[in-house]
Amino acid sequence: MATTGVLILLLLLGPTLAAADFCDNVKAVGAALSKNASSSPVNFATSTFGQAPDVVYALALCLGDGPVGSACGDCISNWFAQLNQTQCNKVGANYGGCIVVYGASADILAAPSNATGGYGDNTPPFQDWNIRNVTTGDVPRIVNLTRELLVGTAKMAATTTPKLYATGVMDMERVTTYPNVYSLAQCTPDLSADDCSACLRRLLGMVNSTMALRMGGQMGVTRCYFRYEASHFYGAQPMLSLPSSPPGTTPTPTKRRSMLWVIPVAVVPLAAAAFFFFICYCRRLKRQRKVSRGAHSLEWQGKNSDFSLFEFEELLEATNNFSEESKLGQGGFGAVYKGQLPDGSEIAVKRLASHSGQGFMEFKNEVQLIAKLQHTNLVRLLGCCSQEEEKILVYEYLPNKSLDFFIFDENKRALLDWTKLAAIIEGVANGLLYLHKHSRLLVIHRDLKPSNILLDSEMNPKISDFGLAKIFSSNDTEGDITRRVVGTYGYMAPEYALKGNFSIKSDVFSFGVVILEILSGKRNSGTQQCGGFINLLGYAWQLWEEGKWIDLVDVSLVSDSHSTKIMRCINIALLCVQENAVDRPTMGDIVSMLRNETMILTEPKQPAYINVRVGNEETSIAPESYSINDVSISITSPR
Repeated sequence: MATTGVLILLLLLGPTLAAADFCDNVKAVGAALSKNASSSPVNFATSTFGQAPDVVYALALCLGDGPVGSACGDCISNWFAQLNQTQCNKVGANYGGCIVVYGASADILAAPSNATGGYGDNTPPFQDWNIRNVTTGDVPRIVNLTRELLVGTAKMAATTTPKLYATGVMDMERVTTYPNVYSLAQCTPDLSADDCSACLRRLLGMVNSTMALRMGGQMGVTRCYFRYEASHFYGAQPMLSLPSSPPGTTPTPTKRRSMLWVIPVAVVPLAAAAFFFFICYCRRLKRQRKVSRGAHSLEWQGKNSDFSLFEFEELLEATNNFSEESKLGQGGFGAVYKGQLPDGSEIAVKRLASHSGQGFMEFKNEVQLIAKLQHTNLVRLLGCCSQEEEKILVYEYLPNKSLDFFIFDENKRALLDWTKLAAIIEGVANGLLYLHKHSRLLVIHRDLKPSNILLDSEMNPKISDFGLAKIFSSNDTEGDITRRVVGTYGYMAPEYALKGNFSIKSDVFSFGVVILEILSGKRNSGTQQCGGFINLLGYAWQLWEEGKWIDLVDVSLVSDSHSTKIMRCINIALLCVQENAVDRPTMGDIVSMLRNETMILTEPKQPAYINVRVGNEETSIAPESYSINDVSISITSPR
């Protein structure tokens, strides 16, 4: 792997720039950067030169271990000097002794909020990995200790002002024959500590298991950069030293190091560092989970002993730094990852996106509320993490993914016979009944669909994803009105989709659609046409009216021994999807109908959306998302 020199990343801007004028401006901006960076105490500079459409925006930063002063300026000017006419007609970036980025977009100079904006954070990062892998010694331990070193170095860099730069070393020689590992992390000095931390964590989160096995590597975007090697690749002494304990030994309090609490010893007094280590040790000893930094502290005040407050680095380790290999699915509220805790238990980790719209207090209040919803047919919330801008939910892991994974696949449907499907239908009904009637507060889910019904190892259903749920402080079955209609087209009750009116009967409607999809193996809306209808409801109603309901049922379920039970389920489903909400049964009624086969059922009235046929234009409220372990929460709206 290259350790020095110039590494160039060239990206097409799109429309061809005026070569001569643009190149002249590139040279001018290079000269300005060289002069300004060499005179800057942090060796960082930004510059703009020229007029539209040939204006050039650029920034330059000399690495903390690299050239300083005039040598920094020489590094920058030398890089610009080697650009030829073809290269300067592109966006350019260099990661060597100095970082240089230029282009025609002003985004390059905009310090991104939470490291989500700007040129370097919207494009794949520069990366360069050692061609050799770690193959000797305790490989998993070496990889984990290297990750610990990188996380610690990143945390120190984010708090070491003004350069936002740190170096570190992990003493591998105490536990293995593998050499010591050295690290470096740096951000542009115009970032805040939180934004620097977020940018570096984003990079570390991209390091998958294959990359982690390499004996060295580096990765960078416009605003941040890290590197590690199994050799001392920078000149100065490491700012952070993490000795690791030999296997089977317990570190003493004075020597204990943790990837969760890394102290910038180069910039704080020794007494403060010792005191901070002592506090961290006591907290870890008592197993208290608290937020390490930020203005808020999230503490659990409920009585649920199964609920935990996780630290961010714990979840980083559990999910392999939120690697793609650990990713289970992606939803509108964020990504879900499979993780494994040190005790071997598996978890589903929901990392809420920064645009989810929740503040700290709303997140805290709702987490404590939803944690109290305990039912065998609801996905169980195990804990959460709120650290700086990170808001993360930890749920039980369900290995069989979601219901849509089975019922809409011809081959996988064979794994679910009628007995199992009937149990799934009743289990979902019991979960909704608990939310509507038996929980401490009335909860209206508002987004019930097969992809939000997860299956455990025994194929028992569990309702998930409370991202759109509404929670009321009393058993108010009259519902509410919202101006913002959100949900998934095909499962939304007509009064909600058209007027914003929602109640427990909105969930009943969705449940009826789910039953029909389970029985038929067809989606209510989408690319599948049902007879002359574009939705399943019209097709089911036509067959029911004509006495041909058996034609609705998937061939794998057709059996004389179950025909009466299947017909009852279709009847119940059609009662649930009736156009007028007042005509629909409650979940209590539905559970009674499912359990009592001698109970006489009423004839259903015409369902909603009966006039939607092939050729008509649909109004899509929100596209269907096929999520796996896609669990999330939203702001509560008590009444």
